[in-house]
Amino acid sequence: MGTLNRTELDRLERRELQLTILAAAFVLIQAAGLAMFMYPLVFLHPIGNKWTLRASFFGFCALTLLFVSYLLERQRTVRQLKQQLLAELERNVTLQHQASVDLLQTMPDQNHFWDRLTMEYRRAMTMQKTLSILLVKAKPAGASAKEAKERDATSEAWSDAAKAMSRKLRPTDSIYRLATDTFALVLPETDVLNAKRVAVRLQEELQTVRAKHSVSFDITAHNYPEHVKSAHELEDIVKSLLPEQDEFTAAVPAPVPVPAAKS
Repeated sequence: MGTLNRTELDRLERRELQLTILAAAFVLIQAAGLAMFMYPLVFLHPIGNKWTLRASFFGFCALTLLFVSYLLERQRTVRQLKQQLLAELERNVTLQHQASVDLLQTMPDQNHFWDRLTMEYRRAMTMQKTLSILLVKAKPAGASAKEAKERDATSEAWSDAAKAMSRKLRPTDSIYRLATDTFALVLPETDVLNAKRVAVRLQEELQTVRAKHSVSFDITAHNYPEHVKSAHELEDIVKSLLPEQDEFTAAVPAPVPVPAAKS
């Protein structure tokens, strides 16, 4: 959603007020000059019915005052509409920001990711299938990671990015938020070539988010069994991109030992 420039609005409002005052002053000066010329003909040397002339004179004065009052009332109405518009815009921005925060809070976190990664790895290893993981690292342009967390627009940027990536996923794929600015996509039965194709489609889908929020995205693809040979290697790759201390960091569950089959 577009935003309004408060400085530009204030400048336009001041200009509108100046034009209104100038128009009112111009009308009053013109009306006063005309009334001065009409006064002798109406009150000192009336020609014809003096009551008709006087009624016309006072009617002209009343219409002048009504027109000036209309100009001032119009200016007041415009100011009220501007205040209502700004209040509604702030309300919409607040609601949109809250919706973005709610979406991010309901996304699966690291705990769900580790469980899904372990399950998909075991399935790929057992059925001799491929497994790919896309790691998406988002960075606001010209801002540090700490500053990015403090910006109000960051939550909206991450939320838009999550929604954009979700539109390109298959029903069997899943997306997780591992850290403030890090996402992981699990792609079962996907080889390296198809994983790179998905990454290209994600970059195309994220162009709108990049232009709107000035955020850059770095997407890396990791595949089993071409790049890694074990689940621990996949976990190490993911952990290397995560900050040491982050509000989304959770304790990584220990691998569940598989009991050996009894002979």
